Amino acid sequence: MPELPEVETVRRTLEPAIGATIVAVWDSGKGLHMARKPPRKKLRALAGATITRIHRHGKYLLIETDTAQTLLVHLGMTGRTLLVAKNHPVAKHTHMVIDFGERELRFIDPRRFGQIDIVERGKESEHEGLAVLGPDGLFEPATGAYLFGKSRKKNATLKAFVLDQSVIAGVGNIYASEALWRAKLRPTTRAKKLTLAKATILAAAIHEVFDRALTKGGTSLRDFVNAYGVEGSNVDYLWVYGRTGEPCPRDQTKIRRSVLQGRATFYCPTCQTP
Repeated sequence: MPELPEVETVRRTLEPAIGATIVAVWDSGKGLHMARKPPRKKLRALAGATITRIHRHGKYLLIETDTAQTLLVHLGMTGRTLLVAKNHPVAKHTHMVIDFGERELRFIDPRRFGQIDIVERGKESEHEGLAVLGPDGLFEPATGAYLFGKSRKKNATLKAFVLDQSVIAGVGNIYASEALWRAKLRPTTRAKKLTLAKATILAAAIHEVFDRALTKGGTSLRDFVNAYGVEGSNVDYLWVYGRTGEPCPRDQTKIRRSVLQGRATFYCPTCQTP
């Protein structure tokens, strides 16, 4: 699933659409997130509107218009949001096309776990997907004091704690493993054992892995591409994720893989202390 750096990369590469006027909107009529169908009537009512801003919270893209409506997009597991010439071949599993005249914004999602919705501008935070989110991991980076406060009496593992979107919006499985390795923290350690000093190190590590991934255009494991269809190269620079049996970049111990809460977790058994 695309995480914060990937969605932010898409947001940045969609910025050329700001100022474009919507000619028409088409949708496939097929269910996406939780089998819900995009709101066809509201989508088509965007015709004539102009894109004024494209921003993001966590893994959600928010495309504002000069009307009272904001288009909400979540990429889900396999979603792609592409900005292409109108004559570009239409990919299989395309579920939304926003026609700008010479260009089109297309949403493609083979597994249909993504989400498309229309929300009233100014009330985006009330949407069911956004209302449960904590501060954005890039635009409102967590401090050590914040993480320390949130971790008190939490019996969840540090891996689960970092993945909790109500704590930090945007961290997913890849960057949880990367940040915990960078902070020298064992994924299975209970969050309530986090000290203020270690929470400060963890906060810095989360922000570092996000920045690092953004400079590489995100991590492309299978489906992720930016709005121009270009893959990110950060997969070549990951420290531990997906590197089972390879030497730890710090101490050369072999990286291990385990499963926590049903998610693959990668760590160094030597330098990541309980």
